[in-house]
Amino acid sequence: MNTSFAKSETLLGVALAPLDLVRQVGLVIGFSLLTALSAQIVIPLGPIPITGQTFAVLLAGALLGSRLGALAMIAYLIEGASGLPFFRGGHFGLLYLMGPTGGYLIAFPAAAYITGAFAEHGWDRRFFTAAAAMAIGSAVIMLSGWAWFSIVMHTSPLVTLFDSVIKFIPGDIIKISLAAAVLPSGWKLLRK
Repeated sequence: MNTSFAKSETLLGVALAPLDLVRQVGLVIGFSLLTALSAQIVIPLGPIPITGQTFAVLLAGALLGSRLGALAMIAYLIEGASGLPFFRGGHFGLLYLMGPTGGYLIAFPAAAYITGAFAEHGWDRRFFTAAAAMAIGSAVIMLSGWAWFSIVMHTSPLVTLFDSVIKFIPGDIIKISLAAAVLPSGWKLLRK
């Protein structure tokens, strides 16, 4: 009886193999810092601005895999909550994390985990499956943000639908398309 399982592989896991503890910690910290940097890219648009964070979150999951991607986002949240100016526009602190945009932030580890799990099963090797994996991760972020924003603002979810979900869809399509195009190209380069 064959009880072997296919090894879970991500693009960075293969490119940087072997991934010892030091490399894993370095990647987790590196992607938490990339997320912090992308949070400073802000397009003010109503009560919830557009930022580059979701791009970094989804890319972290796809490149690091489920476990390390989620750990990178947990590290990011801890860094920002502990007082480092890592949230949007240099904000920080536990109170900011519990504010109107906290639902998006809290969903980052789950979105990275889900996107990473799909990547570990080969979804990052083709454009359309990579885009689908990232779209699912993005949906987790948006739904959590929408629910949280509605609760914090004490308004009906239908009233907050545009400000917390719909206006982000065009930008997410662009972010997902860019990331989904890079991943299969990276795999092709590794095969050469």
